[in-house]
Amino acid sequence: MHPAAAPETVAPVTTRTVRAACPHDCPDTCAIRVTVEDGRAVKVQGDPDHPPTHGALCQKVSRYPERTYHPERLLQPLRRVGPKGSGRYEPVGWDEALDDIAARLSAIAERSPEAIVPYSYAGTMGLVQGESIAARFFNTLGASRLDRTICASAGGEALAATYGAKVGMHLEHFAESRLILIWGSNSIASNLHFWTLAQQAKRNGAKLVCIDPRKTETADKCHQHIALLPGTDGALALGLMHELVVNDWLDHDYIERHTSGWPALRERALAWTPERTAEVCGISPEEVRQLARDYATTRPAAIRLNYGMQRVRGGGNAVRLIAVLPCLTGAWRHRAGGLLLSASGWFPVDRQALQRPDLLRGRQPRTINMSTIGDDLLREAGPGFGPRIEALIVYNSNPVAVAPESAKVVRGFQREDLFTVVLEHFMTDTADLADYVLPATTQLEHLDVHTSYGHTYALINEPAVAPLGHARSNTQIFRELAARMGLREPCLQDSDEAVAAAAFSRDVDFQALRQQHWIKLPLPEAPFAEGGFPTASGRCEIAAGGLPDHVPNHESATTAPELARRYPLAMISPPARNFLNSTFVNVKSLRDIEGEPLVEMHPDDAAARGIADGQLVRVFNDRGEHRCTARISGRARPGVVNGLGVWWRKFGIDGTNVNQLTHQRLTDIGRAPCFYDVLVEVRAEKAA
Repeated sequence: MHPAAAPETVAPVTTRTVRAACPHDCPDTCAIRVTVEDGRAVKVQGDPDHPPTHGALCQKVSRYPERTYHPERLLQPLRRVGPKGSGRYEPVGWDEALDDIAARLSAIAERSPEAIVPYSYAGTMGLVQGESIAARFFNTLGASRLDRTICASAGGEALAATYGAKVGMHLEHFAESRLILIWGSNSIASNLHFWTLAQQAKRNGAKLVCIDPRKTETADKCHQHIALLPGTDGALALGLMHELVVNDWLDHDYIERHTSGWPALRERALAWTPERTAEVCGISPEEVRQLARDYATTRPAAIRLNYGMQRVRGGGNAVRLIAVLPCLTGAWRHRAGGLLLSASGWFPVDRQALQRPDLLRGRQPRTINMSTIGDDLLREAGPGFGPRIEALIVYNSNPVAVAPESAKVVRGFQREDLFTVVLEHFMTDTADLADYVLPATTQLEHLDVHTSYGHTYALINEPAVAPLGHARSNTQIFRELAARMGLREPCLQDSDEAVAAAAFSRDVDFQALRQQHWIKLPLPEAPFAEGGFPTASGRCEIAAGGLPDHVPNHESATTAPELARRYPLAMISPPARNFLNSTFVNVKSLRDIEGEPLVEMHPDDAAARGIADGQLVRVFNDRGEHRCTARISGRARPGVVNGLGVWWRKFGIDGTNVNQLTHQRLTDIGRAPCFYDVLVEVRAEKAA
């Protein structure tokens, strides 16, 4: 007999937990715990010990391992070998790719460094993998600067003009508010942790009011939904001020001691009766009166303003007007009163140390607005513009999908004489038009430090796993390009740890952050209870840069009556609930939940056009057309359609998305795009 075989030995699984942070400040910047088994990330969970996150993650980020280990993840450099857009690429080694890229960029820089343009935004909001080594690289070259306006610059600059910085309430104090105006935000989808606190306040008796053209999932759960027309938020704010004045619902002491410029705005507000306001906003006079009464007579009252409402021509002025409201009623006296649009200005980020603008050595390169990249890529060299754009380096962004008036963006990227390098995780719409695609690391694979615009905690992201395949971090790619181009500035070779350690000028020590995983900023609980705004005067500057007013849309019956006759429907393009801009569109489980590109229509608008629910329709204007499925729904108000975005173009029926219809005209403040300031028509379409 043979002896019994020895039992097979199975090695135990090695499990560890890594403390990380979400790369998407949307605006929650969650603290994350990553479970790693034998070197593979198997789970991400919200950190229960981090007060804003309290253990919860949104559905998108909870699928982050699916994104990191996606079968279509880019894991080696690719070089284009066919015509642009043909999809023909070949694998290439890092040395060969970087040598060629460096040689081509060096040749352009020798002729005209401003012909090189960086294009980046919020693919990660990290201070290290965002604008650190990359900014130093472009500053050393003297490349064109990028005006990063595509999301928040209208509201951000307006808030800073009024309050002195992007500052506001503490997130956690909304739980104590008795009235919360959720203005321009679908908080259930994009501000989950604020929504939890709002629900807590609601259970304690607070009234929640949603102000939004779309009947969002958030509006469903609020006591009241005010469905104003897109671009009329400033008019509503003026109408509320009218009621505050005529009913003497004003905190005269706070106004006198802590504001500047109110008398002139008071006179302007007196012209905005509830009837006039209602006519402009497309709501009833009683809604104006009741909202003003609730806001003025409820203590404490808070406003959660978000960036959706500033993506129109008058978005900056609207933010200025809304930001004045808590000063008029003295809402700032309470820690659960006031306003939060962005808290990012509280963070002591040392951008001089991170980005090193001194490397420009006195040069003043031109600035390219990322929101007009379609026009700018098609411009010839000339006075007032400078050299034609010859090279574009794209990282942390997908402009072919997300930039406005995308037909022009596509034509610009299709230029055979444009040298385009894209740092990416996947073959996005933009990567499809690149000369080189370089595989970048995801948040689970690199070090970073983070702020937030929705709370006041700095966080660290420790790498949980080694980079997959041949992926390299943004910082490493720019370090290696700098070396190959002969750029000898020592700071171009700083390690990620060195960059992270220099990110904050005070209050946040890097080593302490590593040990504690997050650090709460030392701020007053009621920051403006006694004024003290970070303006030069210490007051809320109501008239900084001129007296604010309602500024009507570029495209409306008032400003463009002939255009409105041809295209009578206003269109907004809020994000689909399961996507974050274009970041998660290729995660199949999320795309399956979202379904397909949709345009929401009110039943009355659909009936007038003979359109049935689920029917293929053509949404069009002078800039182009986009075919998608119509969803007949009370989520759209009469006269407004909602083109949910931002789908990758390649998933559209005709290779388009809603940005085929948007334009490149800019906001009143902040030079930002007007994604929600668009007129269209919709027609039923027969399926091909």
